[in-house]
Parts: sequence; structure tokens; C-alpha cells
Amino acid sequence: MAVASSEDKTFSYIPNCSDLPIDDDADYVYICENNTIYGTKYKTLPNTKGKTLVADISSCFLSEPVDVTKYGLLYGGAQKNVGPAGVVIVIIREDLITEDVLAGTPTICQYKVQADAKSLYNTPPCYGIYICGKVFKWLKKRGGLEAMKEYNEKKAKILYDFLDQSKLFHGTVAKEDRSLMNVPFVTGDKDLDAEFVKEATAAGFVNLKGHRTVGGMRASIYNAMPMEGVEKLVEFMKKFEEAHQA
Repeated sequence: MAVASSEDKTFSYIPNCSDLPIDDDADYVYICENNTIYGTKYKTLPNTKGKTLVADISSCFLSEPVDVTKYGLLYGGAQKNVGPAGVVIVIIREDLITEDVLAGTPTICQYKVQADAKSLYNTPPCYGIYICGKVFKWLKKRGGLEAMKEYNEKKAKILYDFLDQSKLFHGTVAKEDRSLMNVPFVTGDKDLDAEFVKEATAAGFVNLKGHRTVGGMRASIYNAMPMEGVEKLVEFMKKFEEAHQA
């Protein structure tokens, strides 16, 4: 059951979650904390009225510090900020690790089984985990998650500042709910959007085409994207705008 939505404006903002109509018999409240498709990010967690908060943090994990005590369970695929696809990280409150699972739940998918086996119930994806370890060491050398957040904020600001003053491009997300990781933007003209993606690809800027359900463009600027990459993108966008001004 959906208790809050921003579908009315194409999921371009985070709805007010301070007083949600949560049923008394609800088991938990679920959010996707950073939406890669629409470019939104929860800056304030929902008031769950005592219910357990479960969050998919695949696309914002390790981009900034997280107070894990505010959640019952966090999970995320490693492929955005941590390592290769095929590794999943789960942080779960100990009282939720029980044998009380939904009938039919595969043994391998039961948290107690995995926890009791120290995540070695099955043969783990060793190489993927090794790469994750390399990333963890890289993050520590950079100063940890506080330093990563500061870097990501500066990096995203370069692109958002340009979008806010551009006469051709504009962002699609409410300013207060903008993601640091995923920045969707449009020109307002589908043909011009397509032309931009084509020229950007030819110039070496790949994967800028927006998700098929949204269209437009989307710049995913995860931890591994350097500041210089965003600066070069903005430089290209400025040249494109100059060349296509009416």
C-alpha cells in the first residue's frame, strides 16, 4: 500500500512524510532513498510512527554518512558506489534476524541463515567482494564519508548551478529534493534532447540518455566520477546551448 507519492508531478519531488496514514497493522515502512530514474533523494526520513523503516540505498550508499540506528534494515546493490554488480550489502537490526519468515522463503534468502553462517552460507562472489574492499580503502584514504559528502556536494553544485541559470537546459527535480548522484535534465524539446545525447556521445560523454520512462537526459555522478568530469560536461553543455540558441 502506497502511503505517499509524487506521481502527480512525475515523481519530481519527495512528498511530505511527516504525518503518513500508516495502518496500525503495518509491518514496516519502505522507501527507495535515492531514486536513480527521477533524481530525488530523501533529505528527511519519513515519520514511520513507530514502524520499522526499510530502505533501498543502492544508489546513495557511501556517498555520505548514514545514521543506521534510524532504520530497521538497509540494503543496496554494490554496482553504484561500491563494486561490481552481483554483490548486495545488507545492514539489519539484530532483533529482526529471526526464524519467523514468510512461508516459502528460500533458505538462502533468510537473514538468520546468512547471519549464522557469517554471510558464507553459499560460495560468495569473491572477486566482487575483493573489489569492494579496494573501494573501502580508497574511501578511507579520501577522508571517509564526511569528506565524500563534501566532495559530492561540490561536484553536484557545478551541474545544478549551471542548470539553474541556463536558458536551454533545466533540471526536473524540486531543488530541496535533488539527488547528489543522479541529475535528470531536459531542454523541453524531445528532438533537441536527442540531438544533445547524440552530440554528447560523439564527444565522449556516454550514458546521458534519460531513463525510458522519463526521457530527456540524466547525468549519474557517482563517487567514482571526478570533479573534472562534471566540469567537462558543463563546458560541453554551454557550447551546445550557444550553438542552439534561437
